[in-house]
Amino acid sequence: MSSMKKLLGHVISGALTQGLLMRISNQADLEEIKTGKFVCIAGKHHTFFSLITDLSLAVTHPDILLFPPGENEQFLAKTIARKNMYATAQIKPMLMLTSDNHVVPVKTIPPHFAPIYDAQKKDIALIFGDEHDQHTPYFNIGCPLDMDTPVCLNLERLTERSNGIFGKTGTGKTFLTRLVLAGLIKYDQAVNLIFDMHSEYGLQARKEGSHSFVKGLKTLFPQKVALFSLDPASTRRRGATPDVEISIPYNAVQVEDILSLQEELNLHSTALEAAYLITARYQHEWLSTLLSQGDRLKEFANELGAHPESIAALYRKLKRIERFPFFKQMSQGAYKDSSAIDQIIEYLDKGISVIIEFGNFTSTLCYLLLANMISRRIHTHYVVKTEQFLATQSPHDEPKKLMITIEEAHKFLNPHSARQTIFGTIAREMRKYYVSLLVVDQRPSGIDEEVISQIGTKIVAQLNDEKDIQAVLTGISNAQHLRSILASLESKKQALIVGHAVAMPVVIQTREYNEAFYRAMAPNVTQTDINSLIQEIF
Repeated sequence: MSSMKKLLGHVISGALTQGLLMRISNQADLEEIKTGKFVCIAGKHHTFFSLITDLSLAVTHPDILLFPPGENEQFLAKTIARKNMYATAQIKPMLMLTSDNHVVPVKTIPPHFAPIYDAQKKDIALIFGDEHDQHTPYFNIGCPLDMDTPVCLNLERLTERSNGIFGKTGTGKTFLTRLVLAGLIKYDQAVNLIFDMHSEYGLQARKEGSHSFVKGLKTLFPQKVALFSLDPASTRRRGATPDVEISIPYNAVQVEDILSLQEELNLHSTALEAAYLITARYQHEWLSTLLSQGDRLKEFANELGAHPESIAALYRKLKRIERFPFFKQMSQGAYKDSSAIDQIIEYLDKGISVIIEFGNFTSTLCYLLLANMISRRIHTHYVVKTEQFLATQSPHDEPKKLMITIEEAHKFLNPHSARQTIFGTIAREMRKYYVSLLVVDQRPSGIDEEVISQIGTKIVAQLNDEKDIQAVLTGISNAQHLRSILASLESKKQALIVGHAVAMPVVIQTREYNEAFYRAMAPNVTQTDINSLIQEIF
């Protein structure tokens, strides 16, 4: 090992499954060693890349603690500290570098007294990739604790499965989500559909912990992102014109879209049965027909052979939809031409990401209904496209990978809703039809256990609730070693990344979202682009 490396301590005991114990060197600054720190163990034949998971104090004899030195006994304190008091750290090896420079899973352990060092920049690049790699799309998302070298997400692997960003309120989930989405758009690894409940992703958003504002995705990538708005007046007040003002006909709403609202609207199963009876007779016009009944609900129920109270309950609950001005009454036959959903699909097929801004329509009812409606139609479209690609096997027919971002994910993916919403289906399919999820939530314990275990990569900010910590570690190996790391994260700008898109778990200080980031996200101008521009001019 290089003499430039900073010695932290030596291995004194441990086991492959339980982790290793390091005695911390007297020369090391104990208060600079933190849980989540990335370290390297120098074995005889292998280098072990590891995480510090816990810290503790120890003494050579318990009687020493009975009579602690007083404030004036500095010499005694130093003597005891040097000979009889020490600190240890629990270390969990995650990967190892073989003598022929191959990174492999850990299947052995280093010997007693193997030295442990601070990780170096080359170690980080070897494990987490280099953002300048020409063959693999790596995206810098932050740095390890107490280091200034990038930790990168493998964006190709990130888009192979659904992913999650978790953390309690105020820990920067939106900031982290915006970072990840910017990387996906920059490197064209997926086209994105973002349900922007609080208008934080499109134009601009308030900077974390500040009164200043940062650029949104539409501002960073004006040619790669389209802004759809349910509240165009709100979008214009913030200084922009939406690419599309969303208008949805009543006849675009299907009974399956209402299923996802059963818990939110407190709808009994008999009310949903009544909805199917109406659909059987009135087809696409079922909702507008129901809402037009007014005082003749009892007669309407008799005509259908439905229970009057079920029809009345369905009418009362769905009457709330009339409050949303983007739902329109349209003539029959106008369905295909006037639905904004078809326009969303057109943009996605062109490789342009779509942000749907809700403006002032931030009720749970509105968010659940629109997100389910739109995602169901798009998923159906992708199923058709995938089947066509499998039939022709032509590269031109292969669908572009789609990632759907949803906030308040537990409302879509709780144990009851996950069986009824399209999002539960997508999460379990694991991108079978080229569609995956990016779920953003402060209550991972509210998400169905089967769904959360299928999430490929998890980026986790601070969580305090034990149920949430347990839930977010579902399906992760070495979960017991990561629990203490999660509990010790700072409330801002720190996150644990674990899963498919990183080689091993790592705690990061998140990347700054500032002018340097904006420049990094700017389009790459190559010599070929310059030559093409010259030819166009002359």
